[in-house]
Amino acid sequence: VQLQASGGGLVQAGGSLRLSCGASRSTNSFNRMAWYRQAPGKQRELVATITSGGSTNYANSVKGRFTISTDNAKRTVYLQMDSLTPEDTAVYYCNANTWNSNYWGQGTQVTVSS
Repeated sequence: VQLQASGGGLVQAGGSLRLSCGASRSTNSFNRMAWYRQAPGKQRELVATITSGGSTNYANSVKGRFTISTDNAKRTVYLQMDSLTPEDTAVYYCNANTWNSNYWGQGTQVTVSS
């Protein structure tokens, strides 16, 4: 399984970005898909998850600002990020898992300037 993340970039505080992660197979084939992020000098943290049934969950720090979604036809998981702050600066990684496997995409850098 391959996951290809894209959509990162440089944005001013208060702006928006949408990250995409294309999978090499149907998003419905995974139990859960997720976005993680890792800021410099910090541990990787879970940002948002979406199950194959469509249930979503978010880190407290992004609730109300970020939205995770999937498009099964496009085999893609998205992370819509609004009202960005400099604290959101990090490398963002997509993740997908099944009952016995865990997959990671390469990271995409998000930088939010103040």
